[in-house]
Amino acid sequence: MADAVTQITADSQVARIFEWRRGFNTIHLIDLGVHLGLFRALAQTSGLDGAELAAQLGLHAPYVEVWCKTAYGLEILDADAAGKYRLAPHFDAILASPTHPRYLGGYVRLGTEVAADDFRRCREAFTTGKAKPFQGRGDHFNQAIAESTQGLQIVTAKKILPGLTALAERLSAGGSILEIGCGTGNFLLQAAKAFPGARLAGVDIDDESLAKARDKVQQAGLASRISVHKEKVDEAAGAFDAVVMIEVLHEIAPEIRPAVVAAAARTLKAGGWMVIIDETYPTTLAEARRPEFRFPLQTGFEELIWGNVIPTREEQETLLREAGLKGAINRELIGEGFTVLTIQR
Repeated sequence: MADAVTQITADSQVARIFEWRRGFNTIHLIDLGVHLGLFRALAQTSGLDGAELAAQLGLHAPYVEVWCKTAYGLEILDADAAGKYRLAPHFDAILASPTHPRYLGGYVRLGTEVAADDFRRCREAFTTGKAKPFQGRGDHFNQAIAESTQGLQIVTAKKILPGLTALAERLSAGGSILEIGCGTGNFLLQAAKAFPGARLAGVDIDDESLAKARDKVQQAGLASRISVHKEKVDEAAGAFDAVVMIEVLHEIAPEIRPAVVAAAARTLKAGGWMVIIDETYPTTLAEARRPEFRFPLQTGFEELIWGNVIPTREEQETLLREAGLKGAINRELIGEGFTVLTIQR
């Protein structure tokens, strides 16, 4: 068999560029569909043509028709013989249902509204090395982050934690969870529903996110069970049955990660669990071309200007061991490239 490298031609490389460019346009088409309510409107009907969809939303019909036909060509929409458009299978949950675990509208928005601006900043940053940290970017940014990670928060509360049988029993019997990097509080609310007897606490360093989290907790009537703080992680040593970090480990500066993870481990009761959901960066160049590392590589580049550095497998496991956690390190890959790490104290 001929070496795969010999099959690469100039035309095939050009085709790749055009495909990536189509991906760029597709993301912006999806962003329009989410922002303007096009997906939501189509999810609520058996079919609409472009003019009907435009009229329903008060939009310019010729533009909406082009949007629909393009989305049809991309197989985001289907259509009947009369030209009535509807969402292709499963896109009602993925693009029109913000509370669904598979909803990706927030992730798309993170690209079009946040990453796009950051990539423009990279032109200067690559010369100066200047970063623009994610803290203090305001409510709009915090909301985009919350929406983009919501699916992971739901999966953690409803599947990952219940899947740890001994931990689930503790939580159901009135146990406690500490979330490090609680953001706007979405996971805390989901976990409170999943474990009605549990007590929950969240810590974060971003004042605006904490204010939003406190407001959500109050509105949900859960202030007696959920507390949110801006404080050091280890102020409540030995108090929790579980410590959870969702898309947080790689956001902690490498020079302070060991101290943060060690402090988190100290908050665990004997037999408690550390649960980390994060990306794992490739250790070698060979790993960089393996499918499971595509998403971590993308995240590492997208969040470069934030100052985020994604740890490798070896770095993750060293952090856990140096924190004094001696149990087996369980590792599972979920979704497009998220690593679930669980270890018992």
